[in-house]
Amino acid sequence: MIRKQDIIKELVINIGLLDEEKIKKALLEQAETKAYFAGVLAKLGYVSNQNVGKTIAAQTGILPVPLDPKNIEKKLLNLLPSNIALAHRVLPLKQKSGALVIGTDDPLNFIAEKNLEGIIGLPVELELVKSKDFETALNELYSAKEKSGVDLEKASEGIKDTKGGDDAPIVKLVNVIIGEAVKKRASDIHVEPLENKFRVRYRIDGVLHNVPAPPKRLQGSILSRIKIMAGMDIAEKRLPQDGRIKIALDKKELDLRVSSLPGIHGESIVMRILDKSSFLVGLEDLGFLPEERKEFEKLISMPNGMILVTGPTGSGKTTTLYTTLSHINQKERKIITIEDPVEYQLDGINQVQVKPQIGLTFAGGLRSMLRQAPDIIMVGEIRDLETAQIAIQSALTGHLIFSTLHTNDAVSAIARLVDMGIKNYLVVSTVQGILAQRLVRTLCSSCREAYKPTEGEIRILSLTPEEESGLELYRSKGCPSCGDTGFKGRVGIYELFIMTDEIREMILDNASNSEVLKKARQAGMKTLKEDGIEKVKRGYTTVQEVMRVTQDV
Repeated sequence: MIRKQDIIKELVINIGLLDEEKIKKALLEQAETKAYFAGVLAKLGYVSNQNVGKTIAAQTGILPVPLDPKNIEKKLLNLLPSNIALAHRVLPLKQKSGALVIGTDDPLNFIAEKNLEGIIGLPVELELVKSKDFETALNELYSAKEKSGVDLEKASEGIKDTKGGDDAPIVKLVNVIIGEAVKKRASDIHVEPLENKFRVRYRIDGVLHNVPAPPKRLQGSILSRIKIMAGMDIAEKRLPQDGRIKIALDKKELDLRVSSLPGIHGESIVMRILDKSSFLVGLEDLGFLPEERKEFEKLISMPNGMILVTGPTGSGKTTTLYTTLSHINQKERKIITIEDPVEYQLDGINQVQVKPQIGLTFAGGLRSMLRQAPDIIMVGEIRDLETAQIAIQSALTGHLIFSTLHTNDAVSAIARLVDMGIKNYLVVSTVQGILAQRLVRTLCSSCREAYKPTEGEIRILSLTPEEESGLELYRSKGCPSCGDTGFKGRVGIYELFIMTDEIREMILDNASNSEVLKKARQAGMKTLKEDGIEKVKRGYTTVQEVMRVTQDV
């Protein structure tokens, strides 16, 4: 019996396209790399004409058969993973006598039939399919599945450790790691060498998720590639380094802030994805309730004084400050920021990057900025007494100062400044208001569903019998749109502390934090937990999510 692969092989030899030696070399290369056979031929320089497949099919007389994707059983897709189907241009058609009948629109695949068996792990029988039908079926059956995510472990199959060799596969793999993170809406990429494995994690909506990672043997090559992209010294592996990567992805400019930290099993690298298009939001998008937003807008409209934003790392302080500056940025005002680092570049605003190694500290930069006659100053963080003193003096001399502190709640920021060495009378003379905040994950709108609150939730929400009878809460069961997490995006919960005359008197009299907090609540301030509970009642998030982020308050 004459086999189709023999007919095609004989033809490509007779027309001088390939010889036996070249075919053998290409087959060995494909068996080793598990790459697409036509791609291997192109890489080796044997084939350059993209239409060669059509020519071969026409000359052999092997007619392509029509294909309707509706006739393909979905269970067969599990026998042929999407990464193999897309990479090798093959589709499962049916099972026949223990073999998997596979369709392809590339006759050259017939020559590599045995290699495909090794790649797929099943006996295969190839059928030539009409190109148009094949493309439609491939997109319909696999593209949606592929769009949901790339398996980094499978994407790295066939890549050797490229030390001293061609690093193109590693370049592509690192691009896939970054590209997948962006698709999944990740804010950070964590690349972590462990003792027996190489781990990659994405932080999505504030929570870290493991993703199938490349093998340990590629660790060195991947870390070196990232450091090259970030402009770091690849020879220096003993000291921490910082760098930046600028890339274009899907017609979108992305900025990645890169940090490396030496560990006992290799350098741990974190890439912070700074996407300006997703960052540029208005005050209305931050999650303020209407009454909170009105109070905050009134606060940031003051001509002078100090406004602080507090919360732990990752609580959204930078986004709030940048959004605030954009909101009050007018051509009549000069705004200068000093940051470490400058995360986003804001139009019309002068931004300064702290560089301690050359003496440009927060305090030194802030002192120099005052000679520039700014109206508004943003100090990335008040870390020490010197910076706090200069910021306080700036607020006293007619400037509006924005900055951040790491405290758990708003009222504690007062005690923090006093502990730094700032006198009580200076604090009450300059601080106009303090915003404490956290970020909670918002429910996915595609799979959100209503339900009656449980007894435990009723207690947490402090519902009255009247409220309980008519209230419905929401939860999400997970769907492809949210990656089966039930959440998509985040929103802020806030505690807005306004400095009133009564509270100023209390602070001058050395009142305790609890006494100041009690007075602020009497004046109408909602705590972080209370603001979160209000957003639970409005269907933004869940009780569990609010309790998760406010348990330290």
